Amino acid sequence: MIADVYIELKEGVADPEGEATLKALRLLGFKRVKKVSTVKVFRLDIEARSKDDAEREIAEMCEKLLANPVIQRYRIEWRE
Repeated sequence: MIADVYIELKEGVADPEGEATLKALRLLGFKRVKKVSTVKVFRLDIEARSKDDAEREIAEMCEKLLANPVIQRYRIEWRE
């Protein structure tokens, strides 16, 4: 099973990388861009008995390593 895990900042948390990218895009003339948000994606190929088992394990990975639960949230999208 292959899952994409999207890690993004929670609402209200500053996104300096997104803000810097927005500023750079505007300096390059891309004036119609209103907002840039930083999102990290991990593609995981995982063996599990069921999708539920895999999701539980991925959630544990997110809470222990992939995301900072204080400032980030995650969502899982299955590719297969």
